[in-house]
Amino acid sequence: MASILVNWGDSTVQLTWITSKELAKLQLITSVHGFCFFKGKLLLVDLNHRGWDFPGGHRERNEEVIDCFKREAMEEGYVEGMVELLGYIEVNHCYNPFWNENSPYPKIGYQVFYRMEVEHIHPFLGDYESLQRVFIQPQDVKKFYSDWNPIYQEILNLATNNFGR
Repeated sequence: MASILVNWGDSTVQLTWITSKELAKLQLITSVHGFCFFKGKLLLVDLNHRGWDFPGGHRERNEEVIDCFKREAMEEGYVEGMVELLGYIEVNHCYNPFWNENSPYPKIGYQVFYRMEVEHIHPFLGDYESLQRVFIQPQDVKKFYSDWNPIYQEILNLATNNFGR
């Protein structure tokens, strides 16, 4: 279990990676993300106004967590495949002096992560928030992703080591 402090905008938050086959508390899951692989290459999507990232986002009302990731992978990367849960990041705002009871996120929330083995690559249409997609060698991710951190690296290492296979 790795833990780091990062700056998100003007806020300092503590991120802790928790490998788990069980979901965090549903009401505290703030977003769902994942690493998608096709023939050993990692999918990255170029998101409007944010740059290169891995697919993910917020759940829609009453949406299952796994369905959220599948939807985000399709909307952002136009891919489908088999998924499995890797675990989640605990996002703790205890070091964030700007957090209060009216903040949009809970003091301690969770970002769930999946691994997808891509089975179908659909034509890229760019209908949602991504401008393009690319499949790269996993070790090249830092060349694309400007805010890469050790927690993401730990998750990627788990995902590339054929987790659960």
